[in-house]
Amino acid sequence: MTDRIVLEGIQGLGYHGVFEHERRDGQQFLVDVAIELDLRRPGRSDALVDTVHYGQVAAQVLARVEGAPFDLIEALAEVIAADVLRHEEVDAVDVVVHKPQAPVGVPVSDVQVQIRRERGTRVVIALGSNVGDRVGTLADAVEQLAEVPKLALSAVSGLIESDPFGGPDQPAYLNGVVLASFAGSPAALLRALHAIEHRNGRTREVRWGARTLDLDLVQFGVPGSDRERLSDSPALLLPHPRAHERNFVLRPWLQLDPDATLRVGPTVAHPIRPVADILAELGLSGVRPGPTWSPAW
Repeated sequence: MTDRIVLEGIQGLGYHGVFEHERRDGQQFLVDVAIELDLRRPGRSDALVDTVHYGQVAAQVLARVEGAPFDLIEALAEVIAADVLRHEEVDAVDVVVHKPQAPVGVPVSDVQVQIRRERGTRVVIALGSNVGDRVGTLADAVEQLAEVPKLALSAVSGLIESDPFGGPDQPAYLNGVVLASFAGSPAALLRALHAIEHRNGRTREVRWGARTLDLDLVQFGVPGSDRERLSDSPALLLPHPRAHERNFVLRPWLQLDPDATLRVGPTVAHPIRPVADILAELGLSGVRPGPTWSPAW
């Protein structure tokens, strides 16, 4: 069973609600927080530094309850969960916000909003298209990525245009990169990427051939971290074995994370900027600015 630290009944006067009197007079709110984390290390060390300081968590929760007002307690629960997940030791958190004086129009003893949020693993997804409405297809792909369960997008790069890399003669590509976090397995994320490709007309008859949409899982977890996942399965190679050779991946990735690192062979954390610069110096870059875009996510 997962280890948990539970705080129940954190109480404070808040001004959350959609009605004027709620914002003016305020009311009592109660919050329960259940934190999932591995308690074996602090259990052995008996050191506060090895666990979550639940006094600090309680203070953060109370500050949210008594702080800036929200229309919905759903929003209050969301920011409380995000605060808790900023503690690096936390794997997941359950938050319950109680609003016992909620003006619902009928007698009730309590109104609750309950949410669960899990810490995702940072992932890097490369996008590409060279058939049809390339910008439209990539924008649709980003919207569909945002709807994948347990996948939370954090940044989307600008577009670059690139020359085809291997394969038959074909049109130029538009490429980009998405940074996100995923609270699931690499295999589950790969299935979701393939499903999005399929919905956008992707076929796989010709190796490295033209395609309406290409979604590559480049990296799952920061290199060297305990969340990094490696795989040498033919169905899923992690990290992507040729990402360090492709400036159409490295350049948009650098737009989002100038200090990004990539595992290359036995190297755990190889900065990608020098690799991208070397490719450009050798004339192997093959990239240029693409059209501007503002995908919705």
